[in-house]
Amino acid sequence: MIILKNEREIEVMREAGGVAANVLASVCNWIQPGVTTKDVDEYAALLIKEHGAKSAFLGYKKYPCHLCLSVNEQVVHGLANGRILQFGDIVSIDVGVLYRGYIGDTARTAAVGGCGVLEQKLMDVTERALYEGINQAVSGNRVSDVSRAIQNYVEGNGFSVVREFVGHGVGKTMHEDPQIPNYVENKPSPKLRPGMTLAIEPMVNAGAPAVEILRDGWTVVTKDGKPSAHFEHTVLITETEPEILTCLEKRPLKLKVG
Repeated sequence: MIILKNEREIEVMREAGGVAANVLASVCNWIQPGVTTKDVDEYAALLIKEHGAKSAFLGYKKYPCHLCLSVNEQVVHGLANGRILQFGDIVSIDVGVLYRGYIGDTARTAAVGGCGVLEQKLMDVTERALYEGINQAVSGNRVSDVSRAIQNYVEGNGFSVVREFVGHGVGKTMHEDPQIPNYVENKPSPKLRPGMTLAIEPMVNAGAPAVEILRDGWTVVTKDGKPSAHFEHTVLITETEPEILTCLEKRPLKLKVG
């Protein structure tokens, strides 16, 4: 069942989205060679608490971390641990917060100090694909219009979209209807209506689309070992153009750790 949000709920979701956006921006500004993914997760935990929010990921289906931190060939759901980030790594940082009973969900892939030409193109194409999809997220269109725009842009640039993991509706819970694939499915697609709130999130591989889950039960990696990128916004369907709810509304917080 697709849940349409009323004006009160939308206003709270704007606030939740703003918190998520600020946490993500702060983490991207703070990340650097030599820190561990656990350091990044602990820093994000401080930021989330400072905003009066909670991680929407920690404890969700027993997920053990505040963020999803996926490095290089890791696609999504990477776990924070003692891995030291190196210059040239790319890290997909997925932030989900629970604020006043609603979820803000956003992600981006960032380079650690710098990166190679392929990795930079991969990040640029994935981010642009996100906005190509958002441009189609208008009332009267269908989910498949969003999917098609993302798939066409990604594949037109020589990359591939992951099939096993998709975008989704979001609101009081992390995953609501409808699912939002980053490719066109051969089945009926829901029509977009004002009040729908969607997490649109292309996951793009430099090589083939095939992925697998590591033995930790969470971390998704590319089967061919090539890098992957992930960008995401929470988007509101309106009577006119789509509204991005996970926009940066104020300067990122900078907290001292330790």
